Amino acid sequence: MELNDEFGIWVENLTFSWHKEATVLKSCSLNVPKGQFWMLLGNNGSGKSTLLRSLVGLLKPQEGTFKLDQPVGFVFQNPDHQLVMPTVGADVAFGLVEEKLSTPQVRLRVKEALEAVNLLDLERRPIYALSGGQKQRIAIAGAIARHCQVLLLDEPTALLDPDSQLELVKQVHKLVKSRGITALWVTHRLDELDYCDGAFLLENGKVVAKGDPKLLKKQVKS
Repeated sequence: MELNDEFGIWVENLTFSWHKEATVLKSCSLNVPKGQFWMLLGNNGSGKSTLLRSLVGLLKPQEGTFKLDQPVGFVFQNPDHQLVMPTVGADVAFGLVEEKLSTPQVRLRVKEALEAVNLLDLERRPIYALSGGQKQRIAIAGAIARHCQVLLLDEPTALLDPDSQLELVKQVHKLVKSRGITALWVTHRLDELDYCDGAFLLENGKVVAKGDPKLLKKQVKS
């Protein structure tokens, strides 16, 4: 796979093992074109979460290379693992600390990000008072506030009810298209493939199929 500027996410031959007998990723390669919304499909244990955690530096692969457009936003399966401040606005602002922005700049970024996920009216709401779907949207707003070029989402609908699941995937699709973000969304739900540009199928740590989500959906069902 040749590295070039067409891809916002580029991964080649990534290998990760917990120990010699537990290889999770096996020469895993994939690329996502800039500004497109792709999904990573696979059963539990196929290596999906390990791949995303490797791409954001939470795990260190033993082999392989990767390149992502910066900055990168990462959304966990459980938003409670990344929402750390007491209120919505404060949590979105927290991710901007390292950018050393002025107070008016921070306020503008927070407002823009919350508007993008349709939650501006909840800016002063305590985090504990939010629904699961709202918490996920706040986590996404944190990435939007940082003007992320790449957005990685690790099964963000796993803890949501069916209606909230589809609402979230539709909203992320709209966001990445309107802002030109490159996104990779991990899932095991076939119905979510209806909202992406393309998809990868991961089995035993390797990409075994990729391309048109409709065709991939048929392949998995057959």
